[in-house]
Amino acid sequence: FSPGPPKTLQMFYAYVLKSINHDYYYKGHCENLDKRLAEHNSGKTESIRPYIPFKIVYTETFDLRSEAITREKYFKSSAGRRYLKKMIPLFNTQPSEDCSDGERKEVS
Repeated sequence: FSPGPPKTLQMFYAYVLKSINHDYYYKGHCENLDKRLAEHNSGKTESIRPYIPFKIVYTETFDLRSEAITREKYFKSSAGRRYLKKMIPLFNTQPSEDCSDGERKEVS
């Protein structure tokens, strides 16, 4: 019996991007946040090209793609927008693990 190669655990993300130069937010889901952000910032998504560049301002992680899609849809609802309005400032002021003296550092 050979157990074979270890299985990698695939994670899925629901995310919110904010335009750096405009008051514009984009909500989506993906498997690879860094790759997806690079795609957005390269202009691959035509509808948001006028708003680039973007930064990630909020993420949630899921085991299933369907869960990430459901959460993305929630983010786009009026209740989800209210939730994000409260959560994004908290998400972006979490203490960094690099700050041993308790300083807060913006997460980008």
